[in-house]
Amino acid sequence: MASVPQVEATTTDAVGAAPLALPSSRRKRKIVPEWLRLLLANPKSRLGITLLLGMILVAIFAPVLAKWEPQESLGLLGARQAPSWDHPFGTTDQGYDIFAQVVFGARSSLFLGAAAAALATVLATTLGVLAAYAGGFIDEVINFLTNVFLVIPTIPLLVVLSAYLKSRGTFTMVLILGLTLWAFEARILRGQALTLRNRDFVLAAKVAGEGTWRIVFGELVPNMISRIAAAFVLVFYVSILTAAGLEFLGLGNMDATSWGVTMYWAQVNSTFLQGEWWPFFFPGMALAITVLALVFILAGVDEVSNPRLRSTGRRRRMRSMFVGGRSVFVPDPEDGR
Repeated sequence: MASVPQVEATTTDAVGAAPLALPSSRRKRKIVPEWLRLLLANPKSRLGITLLLGMILVAIFAPVLAKWEPQESLGLLGARQAPSWDHPFGTTDQGYDIFAQVVFGARSSLFLGAAAAALATVLATTLGVLAAYAGGFIDEVINFLTNVFLVIPTIPLLVVLSAYLKSRGTFTMVLILGLTLWAFEARILRGQALTLRNRDFVLAAKVAGEGTWRIVFGELVPNMISRIAAAFVLVFYVSILTAAGLEFLGLGNMDATSWGVTMYWAQVNSTFLQGEWWPFFFPGMALAITVLALVFILAGVDEVSNPRLRSTGRRRRMRSMFVGGRSVFVPDPEDGR
C-alpha cells in the first residue's frame, strides 16, 4: 500500500513535468525557421547552399588563404608559371599569382552580384506588388515601364552604357545591372499579387482601415516570400554572369580584381594560344561553381514552394523487380496508385 502513493507521485510528477518540457522542445525546433529547414532538407538546395557558403568563406578569408597579393608582381622570373605547390593556380604573363586573384576576386564578384540582385529584387517587388494592388493609373504607368524595359535588349544596352560611361566602378555596375534586370521579375510578381489581392486576409486588412503600404508590405509580400527569394537568386547569378561578360569584353572596371577581369587580361595576352590554359580555367571554374550553386538553390526554392515538385511520398516512386529474369519497374504501392 505504501508503494501506491509513490507510484502516484511519480506519475503525477511525470505528467506534471511533461507540459513544462514540451515548450522547451518546441522552442528548440523554432530556432531553425521552417523555410530554412525545408531548404536544407532538399538535396539540391542543400548542395547549392554548401557550395555558396564555401565560396563566401573563401572570399572572407582571402587574405589568409592567399600567399601573395593579387596585384603583386613576381617579376619576369615568376611569370607564366604552371600550377605548382607555390602557385596552385599558376601565374600570369605579368607575374601575378592567379590563386590570389581568384580568391580576392570572389569578394568583388559576389558583392556585385548580391548588390545588383538586391536592388533589382526591391524594385521588382515594390513596383510589381504595388501595381497589382493599386490598379488604375499606377498599374498602367508601372506596366508601361515594365514593357519598355522588357523590350529593350539588356546585353546591348549594358554594352553601350558601359562603353560611354567614364566611371565603371562597382557602384556603377550595380546600378546598371539592378536597373535593367528588374522588369521580368516585376511582371511575375505582379501576376502572383493579382491572385492574392482578393483573398480574405487582404480584404480584412482593408476593412480594418490599413493603408496601402501596410497591406502591400505587411500582407501581400510575406505571402510571396518564396517567389521573391527565387527572384533574388535568379538575378544574383544573372548579374554575376553579365558582369563577368562585360569585364571580359573590357567594359568593366579594369583596375579591380575580379574573375572577369582576370579572364580579360588572359584573353588580351593570348595566353591560350601560347599553351597557358590556367589563366582562363581557374577563374572560369570559380565562376561556374558559384553559378551552379545558385542554380541548385533556385531549383530547391522552386521545389519547396511548389508542392507538386517536392520529392515526397506523394510523388510516384519506381521500384525495381525481377520478373521472368528481367528487371522491370513498377510503381511503389505506398503511393496508393
